[in-house]
Amino acid sequence: MAREQGERRSDTDLPRDRFDVPRQAGRVGAHRIAGRARRGWRYVLVGAIATVVLVTAGILWANSIGGGSNDPVAQGPAQPQEQRVTPELDPTASVAVLNGTPTPNLAAGVDQVITSNGWGIIAFSDDAASRDVQISAVFYAVPEDEAAAAGLAAQLGGVSTYQSDGYGEYGVRLVVLLGADYGGPGKDEAAAITATLGSEPDADGAPAQ
Repeated sequence: MAREQGERRSDTDLPRDRFDVPRQAGRVGAHRIAGRARRGWRYVLVGAIATVVLVTAGILWANSIGGGSNDPVAQGPAQPQEQRVTPELDPTASVAVLNGTPTPNLAAGVDQVITSNGWGIIAFSDDAASRDVQISAVFYAVPEDEAAAAGLAAQLGGVSTYQSDGYGEYGVRLVVLLGADYGGPGKDEAAAITATLGSEPDADGAPAQ
């Protein structure tokens, strides 16, 4: 007799096949169990996120080792001005010479060289406040004196040039600061001055020390 419509059939009413397992296993034919929805999209999403994170981290790392800092303090000591003009001596430029080394009379020796060659007009020459300056340079305060600073720097052995308003007290256009690296002209003159002063007698008639 046909079963009434909607009446539930038991698993024993279905034909058996090779996918059926014993009843004690608590399962019916494997082909009768509804499959779970695939979740492959989750793995795709996780992979995409991981790729973005790795690429971003790589860019940041590359910038950290290859890029420079815009902070001048982080970059270290100030660098010489990039030469943007043609060096040109100005015989009318007022000049101060400061000896930042232990070498006696070096400022006076460079003073003599500048004066005798007409490279500028010496307004002041003496020892600097510090005698342990390492880098020699010619300083200028205004851009208009950059060419004159570069011209004088070239004559003094190619020392660096810097723009600075830190020497306004001398009232000159150019300031020559002599450091331990100085190898330009004036050393022989300084030695001669020192020798001359050393041989001159003092007020008591004894050689000057």
